[in-house]
Amino acid sequence: MTLEALASELKGELIGDRDLSVRNICDIEEAEKGDLAFITGKKYASFLETTRASCVIVPNEIEKARVSIIKCKNPNLAFKRAVELIAPDHIPLPKGVHKTASIGNGVALGREVALGAYAVVEDGAEIGDGTVIYAHCYVGCATKIGKNCIIYPNTTIRENVKIGDRVIVHPGCVIGGDGYGYERTQRGHEKIPHLGDVIIEDDVELGACVTVDRAKIAHTRIGRGTKIDNLVQIAHNVTIGENCIIVSQCGISGSTKIGNNVIMAGQVGLVDHIEIGDNVMIGAKSGLMKSVPPNTIVWGIPARPAEKTKMMHILSYRLPEIYERLKAVEEHLGIKKSSWKSKKQ
Repeated sequence: MTLEALASELKGELIGDRDLSVRNICDIEEAEKGDLAFITGKKYASFLETTRASCVIVPNEIEKARVSIIKCKNPNLAFKRAVELIAPDHIPLPKGVHKTASIGNGVALGREVALGAYAVVEDGAEIGDGTVIYAHCYVGCATKIGKNCIIYPNTTIRENVKIGDRVIVHPGCVIGGDGYGYERTQRGHEKIPHLGDVIIEDDVELGACVTVDRAKIAHTRIGRGTKIDNLVQIAHNVTIGENCIIVSQCGISGSTKIGNNVIMAGQVGLVDHIEIGDNVMIGAKSGLMKSVPPNTIVWGIPARPAEKTKMMHILSYRLPEIYERLKAVEEHLGIKKSSWKSKKQ
């Protein structure tokens, strides 16, 4: 594809040889002649001096380079479009039903559904048009999976789960396992039945090894467009809104409700039965013990408004200095040093 044609498709500004062609997309440090590379910010501009790529997609603030460049408002989205144009089949999807796949009674398979080796689809399940289920996946009884989904290998989707269209589930996920519910008795821990289901709406993506527990009754729900990173635990009866971002190793306890457009950084923990409002941002490693109103940024353990937590961290570094100053004031006032110590000391 010529750089002139590519720049037109990307709606970017080409600076360089418009007649050059690119055939592949490659990392900027490994690229060779004929390759297209990209950088997302000016801090990576030094790579433009050493790369052997024929062309690099760059942000608008970069004015010129040793190689041809295409300036774009959003290099990440431009990269996505370039992949669609240059390498649309970079991960070829399997086709057809493998001879070892097991299909139960009353299963409804849509058009162009693919089932990989040893995939199991139980009685009464429904798989929508164009959906791909890779090898060693399990789909339980009466589960419904929408159109154009991708279910990667070794995923377990238990009974009565409902998955929308264009959902991507990465390897090792478990959807619809029993929630963690027990009642302590004199005989031990009595398991509480979980009769509810899981609903995953359109355009959701689950990273590797995400676990989504079924509800005790009613639903555990993940809203449209939400993207969840690897190793996230979503407990029974949790509701997650639309277009949320949940980063790796978060844990969401039972019956918690999360609004729309919420961002949770890595290793965030939420207690049960709280509500997180729309457009909340939660900093990494935070522990939330109570509900958070909409349009708030919180961070810390326990989570507080981010600016307050930041100030507390700054002041904690000054504690030795503050202690010495306070000790000097007490000595000046004649306060005995022993008053600083507890009675036990």
